[in-house]
Amino acid sequence: MRFEHDLLGEIEVPDHAYYGVQTLRAMQNFKITGQRLDTDFIDSLAIVKKAAAKANMATGRLDKAVGTVLVAAADEIISGKLHDQFCVDPIQGGAGTSVNMNMNEVLSNRALELLGDQKGNYTRISPNNHANMAQSTNDAFPTAIKVCAVRKGRFLVQALRTLAQALDEKAAEFKDVLKMGRTHLQDAVPITLGQEFAAYASAVRRGAGRIEDVLQRLYAVNMGATAVGTGLNAEPAYIREVARQLAELTGEPFATAENLVDATNNTDAFADMSGALKVTALALIKMANDFRLMASGPRCGLNELALPPRQPGSSIMPGKVNPVIPEVLNQTCYQVIGNDLAVTLGVENGQFELNVMEPVVAFNIFNSLTYLTNAVNTFNQLCVQGVQAQREQCAQWLERSVGIVTALLPHIGYENSSRLAEEAYKTGQPVRELILKKKLLTKEEMDMILSPEKMTQPGIAGKKLVNM
Repeated sequence: MRFEHDLLGEIEVPDHAYYGVQTLRAMQNFKITGQRLDTDFIDSLAIVKKAAAKANMATGRLDKAVGTVLVAAADEIISGKLHDQFCVDPIQGGAGTSVNMNMNEVLSNRALELLGDQKGNYTRISPNNHANMAQSTNDAFPTAIKVCAVRKGRFLVQALRTLAQALDEKAAEFKDVLKMGRTHLQDAVPITLGQEFAAYASAVRRGAGRIEDVLQRLYAVNMGATAVGTGLNAEPAYIREVARQLAELTGEPFATAENLVDATNNTDAFADMSGALKVTALALIKMANDFRLMASGPRCGLNELALPPRQPGSSIMPGKVNPVIPEVLNQTCYQVIGNDLAVTLGVENGQFELNVMEPVVAFNIFNSLTYLTNAVNTFNQLCVQGVQAQREQCAQWLERSVGIVTALLPHIGYENSSRLAEEAYKTGQPVRELILKKKLLTKEEMDMILSPEKMTQPGIAGKKLVNM
């Protein structure tokens, strides 16, 4: 063990640990979720610290011998090393100070080790004086949230675009599958399965665009704002340089916010991010529900889609296979919607010059981004790519449907169409048979009007007959 001290006194820290006294206090104080920090977030905060060290060296404030080993320690963390040394709970009091100090202590102790010194010798390299130079938790922590959210957001956008492409491919495959369209869960007018899948692709692609739009709002960072946004202890040259370094290290256009006070005390950009995830989740839920309904049965349901069988569906009913992949997408989206409420409450509970609720905001945004990316990839790979159309069943439902009478309105009028529909419902006879039986149209005229291509395109089916 080694002894370290802070303003509350001295405490023993395991000698093998790269974290220090402030991390240990946080471990004792915050036993909330039982989870560790998101690994992408650890890397993102290390990138922020690396940018700060390089900026402080560039301005001449940080000794290069110290700065160089701090950068080397940050590089090790970014490469995946020392992640087990980040032990604080993601949900914590203190606006992220415990996370910031966990990083500062790990960086300092690893830097000391690289110099051949003992961990805990903070007179040579200090978590506060060197690793945290020209910084505060109040600018480093939210900046790291933005770096991490952009990184995770890129993965989600790619997953959504890949899913949209797979849906488009299925739309082309199913373009000739005519089926019954439904509104209010009741028979409506015909549509092709391809048109439905193309609509899903459009909604998913719109979700990807929505998320890309909000990512743009995360590029304004408050590095150099320090405690309350006034920039105390951060030189103007450093403020300019740290943003430049951050952009260079990430390959993303991060830049200093126009108003550092605003960027320090307002976190509405995180609400924008979470809101975009929620709205995207809503579109995914609708699609997953449609898949489940169209695949219902298979003997006693709609049975219009055949989903890839992924696992036995019951511990008691032999032969049952459930739509587990759409189900897991649904549940993931429910979690994202719940996370959005936590983010909303966190964002609205800032006071004066700081929002101290940023840890719970970050925790939920990172979870939503990760969960949604995983669920979208799962849905694409294990469901959409293998889904098949039940062509015969779609044709049977269409043949039994009464909704096709809508196409007859321009030809025989609403009253005749209505009586035709009523008789079809009462007798169970197909509409086509009744049309010929009542001699409302010839077979040629009926086939022209009720042509699948005509009924699923804009315009009047059998328009030539109307003009005659």
